[in-house]
Amino acid sequence: MKLLNVAKDDSHVLTLTKDTFHKTVNDADLMLVEFYAPWCGHCQKLAPEYEKAATELVKEKIQLGKVDCTTENEVCEGLKVMGYPTMKVFRCGKDSPYTGGRQSDEIVRYMRKQSLPALSKLTVEEVIPFSQKDKVVVIGHAPTDDHAVAKVLQTVAEELRDDYMFGITTDRTATGILGIDGPGLVIYKTFDDPHVIYDGKIEADAVKEFVKTQAVPVMADIVPENYMEYANSGKPLTFFFYENEEQKKTIGSQIEKVAREFKGKINFVYCDANKFGAHADTLNLKQEWPALAISEVDKGLKWPFDQTKELTEAAVREFVVKYSQGELPPSLKSAEEPEGNDEAKVVTIVGNSFEKRVMDPTKDVFVEFYAPWCGHCKRLAPTWDQLGEFFADKSNVVIAKMDATENDVPPATPFRIEGFPTLKLFRAKDNVIVDYDGDRTFEDLVQFVKTHAVNNDFVVESAADKKDEDAAQDEAEAETPKSDEVEKAKEAKEVKKEEKKEAPVAAETPAKAADKKTDEPAREEL
Repeated sequence: MKLLNVAKDDSHVLTLTKDTFHKTVNDADLMLVEFYAPWCGHCQKLAPEYEKAATELVKEKIQLGKVDCTTENEVCEGLKVMGYPTMKVFRCGKDSPYTGGRQSDEIVRYMRKQSLPALSKLTVEEVIPFSQKDKVVVIGHAPTDDHAVAKVLQTVAEELRDDYMFGITTDRTATGILGIDGPGLVIYKTFDDPHVIYDGKIEADAVKEFVKTQAVPVMADIVPENYMEYANSGKPLTFFFYENEEQKKTIGSQIEKVAREFKGKINFVYCDANKFGAHADTLNLKQEWPALAISEVDKGLKWPFDQTKELTEAAVREFVVKYSQGELPPSLKSAEEPEGNDEAKVVTIVGNSFEKRVMDPTKDVFVEFYAPWCGHCKRLAPTWDQLGEFFADKSNVVIAKMDATENDVPPATPFRIEGFPTLKLFRAKDNVIVDYDGDRTFEDLVQFVKTHAVNNDFVVESAADKKDEDAAQDEAEAETPKSDEVEKAKEAKEVKKEEKKEAPVAAETPAKAADKKTDEPAREEL
C-alpha cells in the first residue's frame, strides 16, 4: 500500500473523511482505524499512544487512521460504531474488531502480529530472533509441513493470532536451539520461566489451553490495560491489594507460592491499593490493607478473605483450597432496609431482602437498579416516585428500587447488573423476568406494567385522568396561581422537550463509574 500524506506534517495518523475513507481502506493491505469523538475522555487518553504507535508502524508500512464520528457520522453509522473509541483492523476494505490494548507498545505488537501469517515458517537462523519478537512466542518443530505438530499449531495459531506469535520450523538442526529431541513445541516468555517445553498431547484444545495458561504470569500487577485479559480468561481471579512495596515483597512472595500451585486454574494478581483501592469495594472488602479476595468476574461473584486474619501463606492456601472445593459461599453485599419500608410507595430492596421482596409469587415487582452517581438515574427518580404513587393502592403490584453499588443480587439470580439504570419486572406466580428498554416516561412505564404484569387489572388511562383531576382541583382551590408553581410547570415542560430532543439514552455502566470516581482497574469499557 502506498502511504498517504496526513493532514499535519508532524502526525503519522491519517485523518479520514467520508470522501477518503472507503478508497483508503479498500486500497490498504493492512490498516488500523480509530473511530472517535473529540469530547470522549478515553479517546483523548488514547490519542498520544495512538500517535506514537503510528510513528513506529509507519516504518513497517502499516498505516493508522482516524475518523471523527461527530463530523463523519455517515461513515461511523455505516460501520455500526456504538461507542468511543472503537478501533477496527482493515484488510482490503474488510474490517474486523481490534482486540489489543491501548498503549503504544500494545498497538504496535498487535499490528505486527496482524502483518504476519498466523503461523510463520522459520529457518534455523530465524528461530532465536523470532523468539524475542513478543512477550509470548510459540515455536514448533515438525519434520514436514503435514506433520501433526504443524497441523495442530496452524489450527491454534489461526485462533490465537491476535494474542500471540507462532512459528514453525522443519529444520532438524533447530531442535537443539529449541531444547527438544524431536517434533514438539516450546513457549518463549519475557516473564516467569522464559523457556517452557510442551509435554502434553498434540491436540488443538490441549495446546491452546497450554499456551493460554503459560501466557498468564504467576502474579502480575493488574492495570486498566490488562484487566480485560483476566476478566475474559474464564478463570477465577484473586486480587492481592498492597499498600507499599514492603507488603508487595514480603506478603506477595508468600501468596505467589500459592499462586504457582493453582496456575492454570485460578489467576492471581497484585493490585496497588493507592491507585485502585476503590475496586476493593466491589469485592466487599474494607479499605484496609493488605487485603485479598477471589472474584468470578463473569458471574459477579466474590469471596473476600477475612480481614481480621493475617495474610500468611498457610492461611491463603487454606482459603483458596476451600474456595476451589466449593466450601465457601460467595459474599453478598447488603445495606440495611430503611425504617418504614413496608409502607413506602417505592420499596427499597437490599441484598438480604431480595429473595423475600422481589421473588414474592403473589406480587408483580418492578425494580429499578440504580447508582447514586448516575445522571440517568437522577433524571428518572421523580418519574419512578410518580410510578410508586400510582400503584400505591394496588397491593399486588410493587414499585421498588435497589442501589446496586451498595447491594448485590443473590448468586442464584440469572442476571448481573451491567448498566444503570436497569429496569426489570419480576412477574407474579411464574417469576419470569421481563426487561424494560423503552422510553422512561411515566405513561410508557405504566403501559409496560399493564402489558406484562400478571396483576394487571387496572386502567392505564386513570394515570392521566388523575393528573388532570388533581391539576383542576388545585387550580380551583387556589385564589391565584403561585409563581413558583408556574415556574415549575414551565420547567417540567422544558425538561420533557429536552428529553425528546436527546438521542436514545444508553445505560451508564459500572465500568464508567470507575472512570468517573477513580482510576480503578475493573472497567467494562476499555
